[in-house]
Amino acid sequence: MKALVQRVDHASVSVDGEVIGQIGAGLLVLVGAGRADTGADAEALARKVVGLRIFPDEDGRFNRSLIDSGGAMLVVSQFTLYADVRRGRRPSFTEAARPEQAEQLVEEFVEAVRALGVEVETGRFGAMMEVDLRNNGPFTLMVETAAGRVV
Repeated sequence: MKALVQRVDHASVSVDGEVIGQIGAGLLVLVGAGRADTGADAEALARKVVGLRIFPDEDGRFNRSLIDSGGAMLVVSQFTLYADVRRGRRPSFTEAARPEQAEQLVEEFVEAVRALGVEVETGRFGAMMEVDLRNNGPFTLMVETAAGRVV
């Protein structure tokens, strides 16, 4: 699985002009699932993202995790994280999980994050979504798993 993690002051996701998920300070996480991914990948990714020490402490050093900072997470499914653009100009998505598998894995990721004690809002799987955010920093990371472990 892949996650594009953005530290935000606030973020929201809308479908057809209606806000369906929003958070204050925390993380916007765009999550994609690959064909070879399993539930172990979803759980490993959740533990890694929640535990990332990317929030500043009182001295301005990155020593706090999402839980330490009291932030929330907005999760938006994003199959395009698996785009392969090495050939030609049209992206290939052959490594992305099929929709049924991807939806299940993204849900497992969300549930694993909730089980770690984080408030989670989500987008709507398969919908055309509009995401609004104010990136804090900006601070953006790519986190990936393989065979149930973070690489």
